Amino acid sequence: MTTVPEGFGPGQPDSDTLLRRVVEVINNAKSMPLSSSVMISRDEVLELLEEAINRLPEQLRQARWLLKEREEFLTKVQAEADDILAAARLRAERMVQRTEIVREAQITARRTVQEARDEASRLRNEAEDYCDQRLAAFEIVLERTMKTVRAGRAKLRVTPLPTAQEAEIAGAEDSGEHEAFFDQDDA
Repeated sequence: MTTVPEGFGPGQPDSDTLLRRVVEVINNAKSMPLSSSVMISRDEVLELLEEAINRLPEQLRQARWLLKEREEFLTKVQAEADDILAAARLRAERMVQRTEIVREAQITARRTVQEARDEASRLRNEAEDYCDQRLAAFEIVLERTMKTVRAGRAKLRVTPLPTAQEAEIAGAEDSGEHEAFFDQDDA
């Protein structure tokens, strides 16, 4: 059996953990005074997101490692099945006179091959399901993070200040000067 690839020790956070940390940073962000917006550390969030993106290939490599291990197991089981078949053929050739023994060997060999194929199929399905579940979990976490980031960015958008001309008109309306404007239709 092979060993676990480098970088997958207990001290290394996976991308799921890093993305959850980004959500935590955004949720725990301090409110800005006199605003409903919050202030987050852009550098910290970007660093966590980049690290999560960098970890995804490692986790995909781990999934590939599992697939490789499964293929090695299938090869080993196939070799064992081939050995059993070869032994059964040799035994059958030696005991041609004893058809019952030959028949039993063939049945045992077929059963062993079928069991090996069933086990290989089961392992293949489990590995594919595992990869699919991990990728689906990554997709969900990334979607949630993107929604949270969009919501945070939307909160940070500030309504633009009025121009000097708009402020002057608004000031004139408030002071009642707007009635002093010249109206050419009245002239």
